Amino acid sequence: MWLRRAFFGWLIPAAFLLPLWLFVGWAVFNAGGWAFLWVLFLAIPGVFVWQLILTLLVRARGTVRAHRAVSWWDVLGFTVWHGLVISLGFFAEAWWAPVMVVTILAGVGLFWLELWQLWSEARPSRIVLRTSDGLAYIPAQAEAPEAAEREVIVITEKQTPPSS
Repeated sequence: MWLRRAFFGWLIPAAFLLPLWLFVGWAVFNAGGWAFLWVLFLAIPGVFVWQLILTLLVRARGTVRAHRAVSWWDVLGFTVWHGLVISLGFFAEAWWAPVMVVTILAGVGLFWLELWQLWSEARPSRIVLRTSDGLAYIPAQAEAPEAAEREVIVITEKQTPPSS
């Protein structure tokens, strides 16, 4: 549980630190002028906005808010995506382009994973309910009382004709 809570706390700072790492990586590994333009105009805004969108999708789920912890699928997805973004910051020419393509695909896949989890949690379930701990249970059927015949009283109001 501590790892899932750590990822929950990491999501917002990651939106700032991952783009910062790309900038620092460009400076440390002497990536060049074209890479600087890529970092400045595409990578920093793209990673920042995408991380915020993913964070909002994660935090929209009720179980995440209740436990202040992400799911194991989130841990797996964010580990892969963040690892790929960090690897982009090394700017190794031999493998940078394929890793960028895989990073974009992983980011899109993580987006769909978050939408699927949000939809699965938000879908109304008529048979199985869940406690705040995530335990599933089937509620007992409430016996409906039989309708008793009640006396009906009808009151009619006598209207007087209008005087002419």
